[in-house]
Amino acid sequence: MKEIIKYLKPYKKQLVLVLFLVFGRSFASLFLPALMSNIVDKGIVNEDMAYIARVGAQMLAVTLAGGIFAVGLSYVSSKVAMGFGRSLRKAVFTKAENFSVSEFNHFGTSSLITRTTNDITQLQQLVLMGQRMMLAAPMMLLGSIIMAVSQDAVLSLIIVFAIPVISLVIFFMMKKTTPLFQSLQKKLDTLNMVLRESLIGIRVIRAFNKEEYEKKRFNDANLDLTETALKVFKTMAFLMPLLTLLMNFSTIAVIWFGGIRVNNLQMQVGQLMAFIQYIMHIMFSLMMVSMIFVMIPRAAASANRVGEVLSLDSKMKDPENPKEPSNLKGKVEFQNVTFSYPSAENTAITDITFSAEPGETIAIIGGTGSGKSTLLNLLLRFYDLERENGSILVDGVDVRDMNQADLRKRIGFVPQKAILFSGTVTDNIRYGKESASLEEIKKAAEIAQATEFISGLPEGYDSLISQGGTNLSGGQKQRVSIARALVRRPEIYVFDDSFSALDFKTDAKLRAALRKETSEATKIIVAQRVSTVTDADKIIVLDEGRVVGIGRHKELLDTCQVYREIVASQLSEEELA
Repeated sequence: MKEIIKYLKPYKKQLVLVLFLVFGRSFASLFLPALMSNIVDKGIVNEDMAYIARVGAQMLAVTLAGGIFAVGLSYVSSKVAMGFGRSLRKAVFTKAENFSVSEFNHFGTSSLITRTTNDITQLQQLVLMGQRMMLAAPMMLLGSIIMAVSQDAVLSLIIVFAIPVISLVIFFMMKKTTPLFQSLQKKLDTLNMVLRESLIGIRVIRAFNKEEYEKKRFNDANLDLTETALKVFKTMAFLMPLLTLLMNFSTIAVIWFGGIRVNNLQMQVGQLMAFIQYIMHIMFSLMMVSMIFVMIPRAAASANRVGEVLSLDSKMKDPENPKEPSNLKGKVEFQNVTFSYPSAENTAITDITFSAEPGETIAIIGGTGSGKSTLLNLLLRFYDLERENGSILVDGVDVRDMNQADLRKRIGFVPQKAILFSGTVTDNIRYGKESASLEEIKKAAEIAQATEFISGLPEGYDSLISQGGTNLSGGQKQRVSIARALVRRPEIYVFDDSFSALDFKTDAKLRAALRKETSEATKIIVAQRVSTVTDADKIIVLDEGRVVGIGRHKELLDTCQVYREIVASQLSEEELA
């Protein structure tokens, strides 16, 4: 909770102003019944029209002042709540962006989305209503009790019996609903996860005729959420009627015993009218408290969930005294690297050692699950190595001793799955280098063999790409993704099976252009196709997380059984010869 409260600190002055406005509005509300009592007991009884007019004018002035305080309170409290929500959303988003991949996977995409949206909205609503009610309710309650006692101390004994009963009702309701609200938020996570998977995987679902299965999955998650929500709101449904019933009984008791006291000349009619108003204020204050207590369990569950994100100490940290390579050439070295994923029983890669010199093209090939992408994840510091499990050097400096931003700006990365963002073609290529000129963008697209299809788009480089690049083919997305890395002009290029969606002709033309334009850079290519790696300066063959061969294509055909099997599975005997 401390992680959440600190985001209210920038609004200290506004909160002090809110306190002043709440006090002004409460004072106005408490002062009106006393003025009304004076009009009845002094003005009407004595038929003093001048007194009635004077006190009536005072009531109008107090009402106007109360209205101004109320409007000011609404404005300031809304500004504080919206600002708090904005700051908290930004903090959660920034924190999540700095997570390592394993920490990101710990929460899951759907849960992080829910925590950033729904959970923060719950907290924002609590802050908003808390300023208007949580501060006003105790002030109104205490003030109304004092004013009621000042009108008639004996009749005030009714309050002594009513308040504890109402407080107990609120306490038991809160105790029962708190665990239900926590469960409700978790089930909302599950529903979001099912919905997200169904929307992202709609093509696969249709291809396998799994619409009915996915509907059932969604309906089960939706029904589970609905049943929990119904339990919560059925429980809460008893609260307001019960409080209203208690309030009405209290009012009846006040009128009953107050009437007796008026009849016995122990109290005046105006005082009774004012007392009824103060009783109503007391009950209304308790109802405000109950409304806040209704919100608190759900907001508390949300606060815990948001707090989990903010308090998680990321293991992926930049060093206090980062090092920078003295010579920016792009040399990459893996030295006895062993790595296993969190919670995995076996290592993903074991004792990997190789180097990539500037200007070299290094190809990494192997079967599924052999550890190819793991090497790239470690180079880019998506995961971190333990110090005792080897080291990865870039230009002689361990990547763990470098700032993550400094490391990654030296690398042009093309992921296995081409991910594009909504915006224009230019925007997506410029994502690799914010200051890139149109000429640089066009040059990168030309090298990536993307010029032809971009020119055929309705607005060329200004054509809009839909979310996820759904209006482009797989090969087109890959070429834009490659252009995005090329425009950066880094020392190291990393291609994670980035040519798989290209036809052989485009693949060959692209590799020829890359050799020419990136001759001084280090190029690391993970590939499934043998044709993509045959002209590499060095081919690293992986099998079950270990290096089983390093060399050129012809060398490995003679010396590495695993490589020979991979080649034989893809090329004919004539091509192999």
